[in-house]
Amino acid sequence: MKASSSITTPSASCRSLYIHVPFCRHRCGYCNFSVVAGRDDLIDRFLDAITLELQSVRSSTDRPPELETVFIGGGTPTHLDHDRLARLLQAVRDRFDFVADAEWSVEANPEDITTDKLRLLRDLGINRVSLGVQSFNDQKLSTLERSHDGQHVRQIIRDVAEVIENVSIDLIFAAPGETLDNWREDLRLATSLPIKHVSTYALTFEKGTAFWSRRSKGDLHDSPEELELQMYDVAREHFAARGFEHYEISNFGKPGFRCRHNLAYWHGAGWYAAGPGAAAFVDGYRNVNHRSTTSYLKRLEAGQSPIAESEFVSAEQSAREAAAFGVRMIDGVDLQAVSERYGVDLLALCETELRQMLEQGLITRQADRICLTERGIHFADSVAGELLG
Repeated sequence: MKASSSITTPSASCRSLYIHVPFCRHRCGYCNFSVVAGRDDLIDRFLDAITLELQSVRSSTDRPPELETVFIGGGTPTHLDHDRLARLLQAVRDRFDFVADAEWSVEANPEDITTDKLRLLRDLGINRVSLGVQSFNDQKLSTLERSHDGQHVRQIIRDVAEVIENVSIDLIFAAPGETLDNWREDLRLATSLPIKHVSTYALTFEKGTAFWSRRSKGDLHDSPEELELQMYDVAREHFAARGFEHYEISNFGKPGFRCRHNLAYWHGAGWYAAGPGAAAFVDGYRNVNHRSTTSYLKRLEAGQSPIAESEFVSAEQSAREAAAFGVRMIDGVDLQAVSERYGVDLLALCETELRQMLEQGLITRQADRICLTERGIHFADSVAGELLG
C-alpha cells in the first residue's frame, strides 16, 4: 500500500518522512498515483528539486528531527539508475539524523532489481524493501499490465532477501477473470518464499485510469462482491496459519515485522513529506504538493513552495480521523486515549454512531477500546466513515 493518511499532530511528534519518486517505466492501467512514464529526462531536475525541498523540511524546525521511519515510494524509486538512486538516498542521509533502529523502506519493482542496486540500498541504510509483485500468475500479471513474470519475481524475492532480510510484497486480488483457485495459488507461492510482510488489496477501478475507461466500454469487468470477500477471507486464513499477524485490514506481518512507517500513520503521528503529490501532516496542517511533476519542478526551481493545498485540521477532525484510521487496526483503538491527545470528548461526539455500530454487530467495545468484529472487518470503510462524521 502506498503510504497515505490524514492525521495531524504537532511537529514535535513527527519522526517519519515520506518521499515520492514519480518515475516509472510505464503506467499500469489501474494506477492513479502521481506518476510519469517515459520522462527520464526529468530525473536530474527532480533530484535537484527534492534536495531543495528536503533542506526546507530540515530548516523548518529548530532542531532537525531524528527520524524513526523513512518510506521512499512512488512511482518506482528503483527506476533510477545506480548513481541517481545513490544521490537520492545520500540527500536524505545528509539532512536528517536517525534513531539507532530506524526503519528505512524503499518500494521496488522486480524488473529494476540488480545485485549492484541491492548492495547500494543496503550500504546506504535501506533495511526494508517493498516489492510490487501483485501476482505470480502470468495471465493475471498480463491483465494488470505488469512487466515481470511469475518465475522471475520468485527469484527476485529470494535475491533481495539474501541482501536485505525484511522483504514485503504487495498482492492484488479480485482481478478480472481471476478464480478463487488462482488466488489460493498466489497465496501458496507467496508464503513459500522468504518474505516478512504482505499487503493485499482488492483491485479497484479508479476514475481517470485506463482501467476505468476500459470497464465503461465493457472491456473489463469487476469481480463479484461475494468472490472478492471470499478471496479476502481465504487470505486471512492462509496467512494466519503460516505465522503472519493480521494487524491492519490489508496488512499481515511476521512477528516483529509490522510496517512501522504505516503504523505511524495509523496511530496518529505526524510526518514530513517531499515530492510530487506527497502529503505532509505537521503542526496541525495537512499540506499536499502539486501532483504534476512538471509543476512541482517549476515551482521549486523558481524558489516557490511546491504545496498546492494546505488545510488546518481542527482538534475534533484530527480526533475523528485518528479514530477512523485506528479502528482499521485489528487490535482496535482506544477512544479515550485519542480524546486526551486532542482535547476532544470523542466518546460523547460519536455516542450515537457507536451505539448503532454495536447494535449492528460491526464493533465490540471493552471500556474505551473499540475493535472491528468479524462482520465489521468486511465493512471497515463504513465503520471509519461513521467515526469521521
